[in-house]
Amino acid sequence: MKASIHNSEHYVWGGSCDGWKLLQQPGLSVIQERMPAGTQEIAHYHEQAEQFFYVLSGELTLRFQTGDVLLTAQEGVHVPALRSHTAMNLSAADVHFLVVSSPSTVGDRVVIEQIG
Repeated sequence: MKASIHNSEHYVWGGSCDGWKLLQQPGLSVIQERMPAGTQEIAHYHEQAEQFFYVLSGELTLRFQTGDVLLTAQEGVHVPALRSHTAMNLSAADVHFLVVSSPSTVGDRVVIEQIG
């Protein structure tokens, strides 16, 4: 079965950000997300899951303790388990991106104080 934002489970996070669960299995999840300009998530890490963030359109900043990484369309970055990070949209337009996680992040997120 094809997966898209039109036939996948949708949820809202952070008050104004969107997520679509394109694939949700215990060993693998693929989520498409949309973050409006000026939004960000809470700093956190995952005890087991590693993730790959891949930008479809717009600009996504990932903040790590070692500094920021700016991703633009068709760029991605791997986030190993236990590495604290914060996804942020510091631009003036929406950013659309994929988050691929293995295993799933369900019950695996540990919130920490804001980085930086």
